[in-house]
Parts: sequence; structure tokens; C-alpha cells
Amino acid sequence: MKVTSIRTPLAKVRGLGSAKSGTEHWWEMRLTAIALVPLTFAAVVIVISLIGRNHAAVAQILGSPLVAIIMLLFIYSTTLHMRLGLQSVIEDYVHGKAMKTALLIANTFLTIVLWLACTYAILKLSFGV
Repeated sequence: MKVTSIRTPLAKVRGLGSAKSGTEHWWEMRLTAIALVPLTFAAVVIVISLIGRNHAAVAQILGSPLVAIIMLLFIYSTTLHMRLGLQSVIEDYVHGKAMKTALLIANTFLTIVLWLACTYAILKLSFGV
């Protein structure tokens, strides 16, 4: 039995078609979005509670284990969600191969640098180093 394909011969030669990787990206976006709902609420409450306090009090609150863990989870989820979202925008709207590759690399490095800087700040407060 012969199976007919709806792909054109040119699409077959170029290898165009399903990349079979969109499902993982879709799930990561949804899971980070779901995780960000309570984490954003908690981060906003924490930041609002810091208003009007002096530096020592802010450092003590942000350095407490529960607050530090909440903020680290918030930072990780935010940067991952940001990277995935920008990756989708770049892949959809940038058409030059070299520019697309450069922007995807820059996107990844930018989010890693942001994540490391924020994580370092929270851990420094937490461990008092």
C-alpha cells in the first residue's frame, strides 16, 4: 500500500516539515507561566513589605531561607520564561539565518547573565559572604 504525502518535492528535498520539538517548548512555556503565578504574587508581597525599611532590615529579610528560596525560584522561572518567549519571537520574526543564530545566542547568554547576577545577589545576602 502506497502512502501519499501532501509535502511538495521541494519541501522533501529541503527537509521542511515538522521539527518534532515544539511540544517540549510549549510545555516549558506553560509550566513556567503556571509557576510564575504564585511566585510573582509572593515576590510582589515580599518587595512591598520591604518598602520603607533600612538596608540592614532589607538584607536580613531577603537573606532569610524561605524568602531566598522563593526569590531564587522566581528569578529562575522568570529568566527561563523570558528566554523561551524571546526565542519564539526571534524564530518567528527574524528571517536571516546568521542574524537569527546570533540573536538566539545573545538571548541565551543574556538570560544566563541575568540569572547568575540575581542568584549571586540573593545567595550573597543569604550566606552573608
